[in-house]
Amino acid sequence: MAEHPHAVLVRKGFEAFSRGDMDTLRELIATDATHHVPGSHPLSGDFKGQDAIMDLYRRLLEETAGSMRMEMLGIAVDGRGHAVGMCRVTAERHGRHLDDTGCIVFRIVGDKATDLDECVEDIEKNNEFWS
Repeated sequence: MAEHPHAVLVRKGFEAFSRGDMDTLRELIATDATHHVPGSHPLSGDFKGQDAIMDLYRRLLEETAGSMRMEMLGIAVDGRGHAVGMCRVTAERHGRHLDDTGCIVFRIVGDKATDLDECVEDIEKNNEFWS
């Protein structure tokens, strides 16, 4: 059975992020998309527009000296424009280690992600790691 197109898009995005492939990520995200990052740390907030989102992704990789990994745990779709990419996130930064699970809830229109709403299992652990 073929994978749903929205699951394919999400998988392709996670794989591109893991490679640091910003060109592929840019192709998958609408120019007016928003990525919502939870928490109360310097990298939390709403990143509006493709350029702001790409800058966020570059900064995540820079802040972790390329150590950030997102291990795909699964993808769920509803067939109506929503997909959830579940993952385990690990990273090293300033002598601290992050190991948490989370997900990104995607709103997909056509073949582009228009809204990415990130959720984490332990928000305090993430706040501490990124602060």
